[in-house]
Amino acid sequence: MEIISKSLFWVANSLLIPDIIILLLLFGRALLLTGSFYGQMTVKRRNDALFSRKIKELTTASIDELKLSLPEKDNSLFIKYLREMLLGKKSEAYAEYLLCNFENEADKDLSLSKMLAKMGPVLGLIGTLIAMSPALVGLSTGDISGMAYNMQVVFATTVVGLVVSAIGIVTLQFKQRWYARDIYSLEYVSKIINAQP
Repeated sequence: MEIISKSLFWVANSLLIPDIIILLLLFGRALLLTGSFYGQMTVKRRNDALFSRKIKELTTASIDELKLSLPEKDNSLFIKYLREMLLGKKSEAYAEYLLCNFENEADKDLSLSKMLAKMGPVLGLIGTLIAMSPALVGLSTGDISGMAYNMQVVFATTVVGLVVSAIGIVTLQFKQRWYARDIYSLEYVSKIINAQP
């Protein structure tokens, strides 16, 4: 039994360094996500200010006006699919195809936020539990400096894991709302286009 428990302890301790490395990589990726999220947010606000009223008041007669107001380049996923819907084939099947592709690409964009939201706390907890064991051993043997070092690792992995998760959750919530609103707008535009004689 002692051999099994020592083997288990050795395996658990050997996971600490990979856990910390992966946690640091996820933290770096979360920081990059924060920057790209800010860029997406500014583009989204600009597009909403430009298109939200036009789409709300869209009729079969004003479709050409909406086409002319499109930016020269696709600055977001919504603009890309709005352009394809307005300039592509006019059929319900094609509109449905575009909407499905939009949902797939939106889900792909959300996958990083979902992964950070889930993996941050998991890796933080793994690092916490692994480092807690040597800290308790240091406490029992009177090695206060060793215990203090291990407690630093305990708190650092927990904090970094929670920060990664917080970034993932916040970006996920915003992006889900954005994409839900965009899909409703695209569905509305497709219905107006296909209502044309």
